[in-house]
Amino acid sequence: MYNGPMAETILQTKLFVPQLRPNLVPRLRLIEQLNEGLTLGHRLTLISAPAGFGKTTLAAAWAADVRLNSTEGQPVYDVAWLSLDEDDNDPTRFLTYVIASLNQAKDSAVPLGESALGLLRAPQVMAEIVLTSLINDIAAASNRLVLILDDYHTLDSPAIDRALTFLLENLPPQMHLAIVTRADPALPLAGLRAGGSLSELRAVDLRFTSAEAAEFLNRVMGLNLSTADITTLESRTEGWIAGLQLAAISMKGYSDTAGFIRSFAGSHHFVLDYLVEGVLEQQPESIQSFLLQTAILSQMTASLCDVLTGRNDSRSTLERLERT
Repeated sequence: MYNGPMAETILQTKLFVPQLRPNLVPRLRLIEQLNEGLTLGHRLTLISAPAGFGKTTLAAAWAADVRLNSTEGQPVYDVAWLSLDEDDNDPTRFLTYVIASLNQAKDSAVPLGESALGLLRAPQVMAEIVLTSLINDIAAASNRLVLILDDYHTLDSPAIDRALTFLLENLPPQMHLAIVTRADPALPLAGLRAGGSLSELRAVDLRFTSAEAAEFLNRVMGLNLSTADITTLESRTEGWIAGLQLAAISMKGYSDTAGFIRSFAGSHHFVLDYLVEGVLEQQPESIQSFLLQTAILSQMTASLCDVLTGRNDSRSTLERLERT
């Protein structure tokens, strides 16, 4: 537990790696891809996909793996975890939590970032100065660190994006940054990708394969579906993990499972509840209003949306929605 300066302002549970359920479907192929990024010395791992693709669960499983299994000739990594939310948009709060998470993870009596925390208390201090102090502390430490920032999409702060860009550009060799998000962050991803410093997993990677869908539906969810029914359901959901789980819950006690699978669609009330609560209600009020007003359209253009909503910013709104 973090007991350093400003510990009284830290919600400790934001620093805990989520506990894994005992009956998870193993995703060894993805863990291997993530570990390869560490072996190759990449600076950043990006796990980016819409809601319900198992991003946080995968990141937590990876955290457990890198803690327990060292690659040949290299020590095990310490893992720092930070679960983000809208309240972390303040750069001072964000950096305070980053420092707390790093100290929670490291196995050393020497704290990291004490000078950086002192600088954070100073008025109008530049984030680069704070990060320079923190980076120097990390560079002087002997342990290897992976910092995982979960739910980065909840932040909308150019100042934090700039701070992370500075961190990535000056990352010590024993540290690795991982970001779990529903939308790509405003970081220099193209440059990192071109420079061979980026590992990335996206929805196409995270989708359950047919074999994973079969294991999930029959072993984890306790169903007894035929291969044909599993293939149909996997195809209808496109491997979307949340969709498969909602379908499996709906099928419990259902006698005509084949008929249910044929009729299962995005309009099922469990799916609608999930999307409204987990996606629509997480959007700003202006975006919710825009989506609801334009939901009747079969095709969306900026000019048509402007006419329908009475707004004049539909083009920028559509571009934002496409990015996210």
